[in-house]
Amino acid sequence: MLSFLPTTRDEMIERGWEQPDFVYVSGDAYVDHPSFGAAIITRTLESRGFKVCVLAQPDWNNIEEFKQFGNPRLGFLVSSGNIDSMVNHYSVSKKKRKKDSYSNNGEAGHRPDRAVIVYSQKIRQAFKDATIIIGGIEASLRRLSHYDYWDDKVRKSILVDAGADLLLYGMGENSIIEIAEALDAGIDVQYLTYLDGTVFRVKELVGISDDYIMLPSYEDVIANPELYAKSFQQQYLNTDHYNAKTLVEPYAGFYIVQNRPNRPLTQLEFDDTYALPYMRTYHPKYDYIPAIEEVKFSLISNRGCYGACNFCALTFHQGRIIQARSHDSIVNEAKVMIQDPEFKGYIHDVGGPTANFRAPSCSKQEEHGVCQRKQCLWPKPCQNLEVDHEDYLTLLTKLRQLDGVKKVFVRSGIRYDYLMYDKNQKFFRELVKHHISGQLKVAPEHINNQTLNMMGKPTRELYEKFVDTYTKLNKEENKNQYLVPYLMSSHPGCDLNGAIELAEYLRDIGHQPEQVQDFYPTPGTLSTAMYYTGLDPRNMKPVYVAKTPKEKAMQRALIQYRNPKNYHLVYEALQEAKRQDLIGFEKKSLIKPKGQVRPRERRRA
Repeated sequence: MLSFLPTTRDEMIERGWEQPDFVYVSGDAYVDHPSFGAAIITRTLESRGFKVCVLAQPDWNNIEEFKQFGNPRLGFLVSSGNIDSMVNHYSVSKKKRKKDSYSNNGEAGHRPDRAVIVYSQKIRQAFKDATIIIGGIEASLRRLSHYDYWDDKVRKSILVDAGADLLLYGMGENSIIEIAEALDAGIDVQYLTYLDGTVFRVKELVGISDDYIMLPSYEDVIANPELYAKSFQQQYLNTDHYNAKTLVEPYAGFYIVQNRPNRPLTQLEFDDTYALPYMRTYHPKYDYIPAIEEVKFSLISNRGCYGACNFCALTFHQGRIIQARSHDSIVNEAKVMIQDPEFKGYIHDVGGPTANFRAPSCSKQEEHGVCQRKQCLWPKPCQNLEVDHEDYLTLLTKLRQLDGVKKVFVRSGIRYDYLMYDKNQKFFRELVKHHISGQLKVAPEHINNQTLNMMGKPTRELYEKFVDTYTKLNKEENKNQYLVPYLMSSHPGCDLNGAIELAEYLRDIGHQPEQVQDFYPTPGTLSTAMYYTGLDPRNMKPVYVAKTPKEKAMQRALIQYRNPKNYHLVYEALQEAKRQDLIGFEKKSLIKPKGQVRPRERRRA
């Protein structure tokens, strides 16, 4: 009979356990669903015979919370949860968020800031000799020195601040099995310096492969932004299992060593991960966890992304090589989903980081990995790019033919440039005809080509061709479906003139975005390195960066220029950019002078 893993000492004793092998400490409420990293890691360990307890959202002010299971035989596993705790807690304007979708009833305040550090320190207080292994998105993106937006400074590797023994980065199924089996064999954690996908601390570089890259020291990168940019570029070039080298970052008195990333999962391994006995919902001790809504009736079909948008941390965390589940694995999960009493016949999504990537961008990647200094899609598609939507279309067709399924939607990211590179429009037509729930969300992010270049996104011209094709196909299929573009303000490379160009475009197409994402400088992205240093790490050329709250507010207001609340900011932005031509009563104006009336209106008065 399926059951949740123990979350209290009483539940552990009910299973007849005197001591767990691992205690997984998470900043999220306990949701046993494969869209949650905690569920994947704990169920993977369980499948190999290890006893795992889950300590979800412990009270970090009460040391007894961390003692309830005792000192586990093999170690504590610590994660902030599915989302970085600082992103979870703060908006881009650094204002405290009022909701937390990963907590009971969406309540905020159930995890600390910098959760991985706080939890690890509390565990060390409770058990001085405990083995502590940190992982998940928060640890993964902070594995080496990194610019921290919330402190506005470069922080040390999180391994140092947490006082943990080992850091596991990237997607961790293979790594956690290797770590668990090594610990179970009696190898002390201090000797686990040979495992892919891990970061560790040493006083001397003894036993480290000679084929490593020595990065600038932490002390040097905090003193010199140019060295920070160069160091980040080296890290960015070494994110692929097949061609990455060991990275060594010196600190005063010790070194932080990053082994190469772990290998991508095989399809069989990926299938096995999703065939584990998940309860597929949150633990019954909670009333309701809002985050389940987006994933409960959705299917993950792939992992990784070679789109490589510069503001996205996927390259750092999942890598650029696509891994895909088999059709049978996904169909079988859908059949389980259909049996849920709450299922109404609608599969909400079938995708991943990029829904329409189902294979590596070219065949050579399977043996040699991705190109270090060349992107697959930017600035133009690589001549070796293999564009094919047949496999994805076949999968969607199989799912929508299942008994009990009314519709299969695609709501995760569609890479529209890859879609446009497919000369056969069969998939595009089928997408419009069968798989859109009234509106298709895509991410041009901006329309100014200078900004798009810094983002690593395709040009405005290609996006406009996509819009024209989408409109044409909807008309031919007698559909009235909308296109919702995701837009970002204040990205490095965008000045007021670039923001005004976007505002003019939105005016011309008659679109007023309800939501706009300000650029959020999170760890692990090229764009964040640009934001901090004012340099493009790829070529060390200067990059314009909007940093003052005033200019960032003006760029955002320009995208939503029709909102009366934004009038003064838009007016000031147009004045500062010397674009007074956009102030007036003409059709092409963005705003009209406040307090004035048209000449015709004056005559009527």
